[in-house]
Amino acid sequence: MSDEIIMRPVGHIESDFQSKFGIPRQAGLVPELRARVVFEPEFRSPEAVRELESFSHIWLLWLFSAAIKEGARFSPTVRPPRLGGNRRVGVFASRSPFRPNAIGLSCVELLAVEPDTPVGPVLTVAGADLMDGTPILDIKPYIPYADCRPEAAAGFTAAPARRVACVIPPALLQRLPEGKREALRGVLEADPRPSYQDDPERVYGFGFAGREVRFRVADGVLTVVDII
Repeated sequence: MSDEIIMRPVGHIESDFQSKFGIPRQAGLVPELRARVVFEPEFRSPEAVRELESFSHIWLLWLFSAAIKEGARFSPTVRPPRLGGNRRVGVFASRSPFRPNAIGLSCVELLAVEPDTPVGPVLTVAGADLMDGTPILDIKPYIPYADCRPEAAAGFTAAPARRVACVIPPALLQRLPEGKREALRGVLEADPRPSYQDDPERVYGFGFAGREVRFRVADGVLTVVDII
């Protein structure tokens, strides 16, 4: 068998995130988020998505395209942000993007299947944790009896994810399209900051829905200071 395996993206994601910062740490944390999967020309066949609409959720296998570093050497351990960036775990015990093959896996809700649009089949999904333009390597249906394991141990991820109260001045919120406002609130309540950063004076920013959202966090309250 060849040491090199070549994969072709079947499509890409269209989302509201222009950079990695701000994206929820896992799929499904912010169900209000909407994204679209658009297929590459050679895969734009309505037959390829036949009966996909009968499933409520799908798996997206995708490429951590923004994390790939040419010539980077294999590191057997990583520092998960969930552990404050101070403790190392094995790369295969993490979902870090810095891995031998930069493949991500996300379970998202399938809201709509449009088999015949001007750009071929288009999937609308909820809760995606992907940056705009991320290459999609494959799509598989989520099968509850096979994929759901309520008894599974969660390891170092068992502790609840950090949440914060969120304050967005109404005048700033109106700078976003109405359909994006609750999604932004969900993103901010999930606290986009690295878990090891807690400077109340620091202003953070990230791109969302064509805007730049700037905020700071003090005493467990995230306050949006500008939307540009």
